[in-house]
Amino acid sequence: MANTFGRLFRVTTWGESHGGGVGVVVDGCPPRLTLSEADVQPDLDRRRPGQSSLVSPRKESDQVQILSGVFEGLTLGTPIAMWVKNEDARSEAYGEMATKFRPSHADYTYQVKYGHRAWPGGGRSSARETVGRVAAGAVAKKLLRERFGVEILACVTQVQDLAAAVDPETVQTSAIEANAVRCPDAAVAEAMIQRIEQRRREGDSVGGLVLGIARGVPPGWGEPVFDRLEADLGKAMLSLPASKGFDIGSGFEGIRLTGREHNDAFRNVGGRVRTVTNRSGGVQGGISNGETLYFRVAFKPVATVMHEQDTVDVNFAETTLKGRGRHDPCVLPRAVPLVEAMTALVLADHALRHHAQCE
Repeated sequence: MANTFGRLFRVTTWGESHGGGVGVVVDGCPPRLTLSEADVQPDLDRRRPGQSSLVSPRKESDQVQILSGVFEGLTLGTPIAMWVKNEDARSEAYGEMATKFRPSHADYTYQVKYGHRAWPGGGRSSARETVGRVAAGAVAKKLLRERFGVEILACVTQVQDLAAAVDPETVQTSAIEANAVRCPDAAVAEAMIQRIEQRRREGDSVGGLVLGIARGVPPGWGEPVFDRLEADLGKAMLSLPASKGFDIGSGFEGIRLTGREHNDAFRNVGGRVRTVTNRSGGVQGGISNGETLYFRVAFKPVATVMHEQDTVDVNFAETTLKGRGRHDPCVLPRAVPLVEAMTALVLADHALRHHAQCE
């Protein structure tokens, strides 16, 4: 079940980087939701390679096809299968990787676990797998928006030491999508773009932070103890390629405060319980409290660099390997729709779980 995520809103992704295609099966989507390829394609366009000099130049149109689960423009309540054809695989660039393990990639760990791996493009460990997540996330986002009034967005807030101050309450998609790095602060975004392009010219890579936001989440979603909302969000984000850290609300910065400083005081605002501050990030006791949900995800520098590095081969003999093929110098711009997708999958699942048990 390692390729399946969720309890009631369940998704299973499939496919390898250089196989015939990649896709997803969504099971548990409620019936009578209007849905077509046009609802899914915009998020896939934001995820696809080749959209700017900041990302991989691999040329993929990533045109989605819905194969099942929709009839006359409405979901049936049955499994929704979607797929995208791989059009620009160039396996010859990976020939050396068939026998040598790329540093900090999944080559060695897949080999030691399964004893066999699809080495072209990294196979299943490639970020190409996330096509299915984004397609499923688009369905979840539409469900959340139309039936629950929830808005989901994400943006880049830091590249290496270049950081932008972003207010999760007010940031808008138009500002995020106004530049190639998807940072809503135009001045900082330009510096980020220059930094990424510099590292690309040097044959190197950089990492940074993505801020995830969900506005309009009602109080009550989530579970106590093991399936806490923030725990499921953390699992979802740390399942993304290149992700290395997750924090929610004040996160690690909260340790600088005292308990009195950190607490979110309650107020009655028009007959609704609200908090004066939101250091909890919209979640308390594992359950949403009705405030804006926000968190950060740290992504490491891309492991493939165009320099000789020490490694070993499949016989464990020491050797060297220089990165080849087409790779992102920074995953952050394309990670934005991934963070949105995984946020939507978690919230859609918890929305259905809450309504099944409590309403």
